Amino acid sequence: MLNSLRVVCSARALVRTSRVSAAGPGHSLSTWLCSTDTRAPVKDRGLSYHTNPPHSQRNFCTRQVELNCWKCQQPRGKAPSFFCMSCEAVQPPEEGMSYFEIMACDHTFTVDAQKLQRRYLQLQRALHPDNFCQKSVTEQEFSESQSSLVNKAYTTLLKPLSRGLYMLELQGMRIEEGTDSGADSEFLLELMEINEALDEARTPEEANKIGQDTKGKLADLTERIDAALRKAELQTARALLSQMKYHANIAEKVKEKLREFM
Repeated sequence: MLNSLRVVCSARALVRTSRVSAAGPGHSLSTWLCSTDTRAPVKDRGLSYHTNPPHSQRNFCTRQVELNCWKCQQPRGKAPSFFCMSCEAVQPPEEGMSYFEIMACDHTFTVDAQKLQRRYLQLQRALHPDNFCQKSVTEQEFSESQSSLVNKAYTTLLKPLSRGLYMLELQGMRIEEGTDSGADSEFLLELMEINEALDEARTPEEANKIGQDTKGKLADLTERIDAALRKAELQTARALLSQMKYHANIAEKVKEKLREFM
């Protein structure tokens, strides 16, 4: 029943969508289309879509074979096609789609968080399982799969740390949990001192000072990681992301400490 044809991804695919109507019997689902113009963001009915930059390695995607709709057997449309262009039935997730393509944003370490959130809300309004409670079991299952995938893509790309780690994963690199990759003894000693100071903080002001210092370090790391990824210096980016993990943990501990004073 499902069309299992493989696709070869391209980050130059540009997604455009039509308006989503309200759920209910006889409602009209969105038709998801794609444009090949990669020179600039495009706006369609209030939605913005972006292309991936030339330096991305995973991403330039064009389908070698057009996928057909599982329901009406007509072409689904260009990737990523969440709905069939002909019958508007929700489609299963496509193989090889990166989170950047799903969320229609540039394959870069710096993303526009507001646009990312708008894209997320638009997709979830269209794909939420509640919209398909009167549809077939197949469409209900596909809507759940697509909605879950959109959630994962959004949460991964939203924060710099998870976004950077995902970008390295796309290049075949991972930072294993519990490892000290990129962390030398001097850096680890600095972390111990920060943690000790946080444990000994007796006022909100003391804890907040540590939080502000950590925020500054995270901002600096963000700039350095962005520069490393743009230059394809993956080992450097990996080491910096490892440091970011530690400082992100401290930032969370600061929040917990501040809650203790409330």
